Amino acid sequence: MSLSDSDASSMGGDYRNFRQISRERLLHEMLRSAKTGDSKSTWKVLIMDKRTIKVMSYSCKMADITEEGVSLVEDIYKRRQPLPSMDAIYFIQPTKENVIMFLSDMSGRTPLYKKAFVFFSSPISRELVNLVKRDALVLPRIGALREMNLEYFAIDSQGFVTDDERALEELFGDEENSRRGDACLNVMATRIATVFASLRELPFVRYRAAKFLDPTTATTFRDLIPTKLAAAVWNCLLKYKETFPNLPTTETCELLILDRSVDQIAPIIHEWTYDAMCHDLLNMEGNKYVHEVPSKTGGPPEKKEVLLEDHDPVWLELRHAHIADASERLHEKMTNFISKNKAAQIQHGSRGGGELSTRDLQKMVQALPQYSEQIEKLSLHVEIAGKINRIIGEMGLRELGQLEQDLVFGDAGTKEVINYLRTKLDATRENKLRLLMIYAAIYPEKFEGDKASKLMKLAGLLSDDMNAVNNMRLLEGSSDVKKSTIGAFSLKFEVPKRKHAARKERKGEEETWQLSRFYPMIEELIEKLSKGELPKNDYPCMNDPSASFGGPSQAASVRGSQGQAAHSVRARRSTWARPRGSDDGYSSDSILRHASSDFKKMGQRIFVFIVGGATRSELRVCHKLTEKLKREVVLGSTSLDDPPQFITKLKLLSSQEFSLDDLQI
Repeated sequence: MSLSDSDASSMGGDYRNFRQISRERLLHEMLRSAKTGDSKSTWKVLIMDKRTIKVMSYSCKMADITEEGVSLVEDIYKRRQPLPSMDAIYFIQPTKENVIMFLSDMSGRTPLYKKAFVFFSSPISRELVNLVKRDALVLPRIGALREMNLEYFAIDSQGFVTDDERALEELFGDEENSRRGDACLNVMATRIATVFASLRELPFVRYRAAKFLDPTTATTFRDLIPTKLAAAVWNCLLKYKETFPNLPTTETCELLILDRSVDQIAPIIHEWTYDAMCHDLLNMEGNKYVHEVPSKTGGPPEKKEVLLEDHDPVWLELRHAHIADASERLHEKMTNFISKNKAAQIQHGSRGGGELSTRDLQKMVQALPQYSEQIEKLSLHVEIAGKINRIIGEMGLRELGQLEQDLVFGDAGTKEVINYLRTKLDATRENKLRLLMIYAAIYPEKFEGDKASKLMKLAGLLSDDMNAVNNMRLLEGSSDVKKSTIGAFSLKFEVPKRKHAARKERKGEEETWQLSRFYPMIEELIEKLSKGELPKNDYPCMNDPSASFGGPSQAASVRGSQGQAAHSVRARRSTWARPRGSDDGYSSDSILRHASSDFKKMGQRIFVFIVGGATRSELRVCHKLTEKLKREVVLGSTSLDDPPQFITKLKLLSSQEFSLDDLQI
């Protein structure tokens, strides 16, 4: 029996992205390691708890697990059939309840399994190790006892969540509770630290510092959230350094810890990429989309569930593309397929050669079985893109989207908002609410006194909706503004004093697509961090690096040979269609062109962690900047929220009437 972290290292060899490393550790270091040594059994049982089941499912498919010799997956808390001739692999959190369940399984004259290989998702306490060692009957039946240190959900090739869905409520809510907040941050820090233990990385830990206006202004718990989390993460890493020889002795990457106050607009504004539109406008459950397909027996259409994930090459290519770009490319793909396939031309010709409907495409699948998978994928995405474009038209989202972005860049104000609310009577309640939330973030003074109730009446919103608006308005910082009587919630939100704009035009970037002008604040922060230009007073480093760290970073030299982009003035209005030959760095053609990049030339990783939920626009920016900076940028957060979920969480900050338990995220 050994108590150690696993031996494989991510350093050296071929470059693998964040999720690939997570997957390989679970499959190879954990499952495959149980095949060797004193394990004689061919097939094994994999036993997990509710969290580790999710950890596994985000990184591996069932086929991957089966390939490593697992024939059965079980929940540790459910009644299980004894299989005394089989070995068991336990992948569990190091809690007292889990350890007691494990000991119960393996104790007595007839244990449930022949031998147990136990892997913990995070560091186990000495007390629990001793509890295992004291059981003389169980001890000889243990094949391995190790800490995997992998307790995060790899939701993307460059993204993870710690699954703290209540973080916004527990840390920023009306009723400040420092004890509960500290407990939440400590669990969060443990899970973040397992990311670096898994990747064998040691980061410079930087964080957004609390701002002090004057000595009379009290600093609240909320102001110190990034500071406290940075300290907790560094403490976890120090323990790893003392215990695990595989962790580097010097810093190998950078971690920037922020909270949701850094950008209150990104979770609310309409993001116009294919991925974001799918999750914002379609009634999806997670990544699951349900659509109708023709019945094979000739009956009524049947419902079919599909997952919009990385294994779908069409989704992988188009997810970060503007919805108009995605639609255009799907049309081109289908046209090219038909032009190169005679059987498809016959099917198309039988329809008179006109536009192919979704049902036509589905019938083509049945007529051309050898191309069924290819056409099914195209058919699915043609249907989804068509549905999104219909919703955009029916809801008048282009006009609303233009107003949202003009507000953010200071090109629209009160007059335009009032005019929209007065004239667009058919606008949905949710869209009017989102508009007012953006307006409140930029014009907080417009919600003082009875102004808020007048706006609410004009927009036809309910008092419940105004909870979200009021809480949005209060996201300005207890150290920046005096507390309002409406609620105690406050964060740092830097509203420019002279011009009412929440974003500056980005030099050197042209608006390729209409409504692609908006960018999340983390894009600017990551670029400054990579260049070594992030102010140390505002973003101090927890582990006190050498003086050279304040100057141009290693990453700056990596990208120095690339030269600076030529300056161009961003057009105030652009077309819905893409100019030929354009490349915005994250449209689908760009992704495909750079897919075969030489990853060995990548610089040190950058990790950004946002307390309180991240957005799909922020995840998209991390992919974009990975190519631009030649450094893998990994986004971490407590959760990944689409606008409806974020709005519900905001309402929770000042009301106890709602519950996240019924919220599907």
